[in-house]
Amino acid sequence: MERRSIEPRPGWQQTVEEQGLIYPLTRHPDNSLRPYWDESAYYEFSLPEVEALEEVVEELHRMCLTAAEHIVAANRFADLGITDPRIVAAVTEAWRRRAELPSVYGRFDLRYDGTGPAKLLEYNADTPTSLVEAASPQWFWMEDRFPGADQWNSLHERLVAAWQKQSALLPPGGPLYFAYSSADELGEDMMTVAYLKETAEQAGLDTGWISMEEIGWDRLSGRFVDNRLRFIRSCFKLYPWEWLTTDRFADHVLDTLDNGGGTGSTLWIEPAWKMLLSNKALLAILWELHPGHPNLLPAHLDGPRELAATTGYVAKPLLGREGAGVTIHAPGAAAVVREEPCCYQQLAPLPAFDGHHVVLGAWVVEGESAGLGIRESSGLITDEYARFVPHVIL
Repeated sequence: MERRSIEPRPGWQQTVEEQGLIYPLTRHPDNSLRPYWDESAYYEFSLPEVEALEEVVEELHRMCLTAAEHIVAANRFADLGITDPRIVAAVTEAWRRRAELPSVYGRFDLRYDGTGPAKLLEYNADTPTSLVEAASPQWFWMEDRFPGADQWNSLHERLVAAWQKQSALLPPGGPLYFAYSSADELGEDMMTVAYLKETAEQAGLDTGWISMEEIGWDRLSGRFVDNRLRFIRSCFKLYPWEWLTTDRFADHVLDTLDNGGGTGSTLWIEPAWKMLLSNKALLAILWELHPGHPNLLPAHLDGPRELAATTGYVAKPLLGREGAGVTIHAPGAAAVVREEPCCYQQLAPLPAFDGHHVVLGAWVVEGESAGLGIRESSGLITDEYARFVPHVIL
């Protein structure tokens, strides 16, 4: 793994926008616009290196499924902050009937510097973004800059194949809706959903398009409807389950939930059992089940324990996103147990390449390794100001 500098293509911004990346720039606190898509550099990997990382990702996914089974069997929902009996019941049923429920994709965030073993930082299993740039503009960049080379990127083909395979699990009656939140001003959620909708259409599915804010509730039929009052029988939503089960329509969601077997009125994708994997408590449970595993970092739920005095630690809210609420504590500092539920994970500073801190976003589709997206940040926390940098296998 090496970082290389390279001259950006002429007209790169228009090029990536035409390829679906309509948010190539990020507005920073000083009101300046700086590249989010950054092709002034790229990362170079060897094929054996990528093949080894693919094996790590698939093993981590299998371990996460084992951890999910343990959470359900041992009734450890409280460790995830899930205490509502109805939500517990819904997630438990979804897990036990998971073979009947479509589940498409997820993204592992890994610490990797090209030398030691990759370390799991978190699993974005419910509403992962940065998919568009990883699947499409990155591939076309490689074809322009390194024709004949390769990339860790089979995302598009695998997504189309996943929809084809799982179409039989969709309920009859109406299209598969794709929903995003219009509250996202950048357009990232909208374009992620638009891209997934495109892959479903290429798989031959009948699809629809709607924002979460446009979804209505028909009191007469007791069903969710679109803005033309058509029943929503199935819906892919880029909207976290912890919001879906706590906002003002939460009771309706739970009352009408299709958790497999044709019961209920609305089937949601990703399914409710993804709440078991998208929660940072998973990191501590994985360490408990697999202590000392080379691809895991020590993590605890009741406080930093020995990490405060030895390695330092990172406190992560159980449901935080884009670095929100994450705090870093250097070794030797006093242990601090926060009031909100957190996961306390060993501090493993992101490696720096030319002063840029790097995290690997490794994608899985139907549990199989499917691609890589790399983000760089100026600090140790990968936040909303991080940059996406392409890669190539040479």
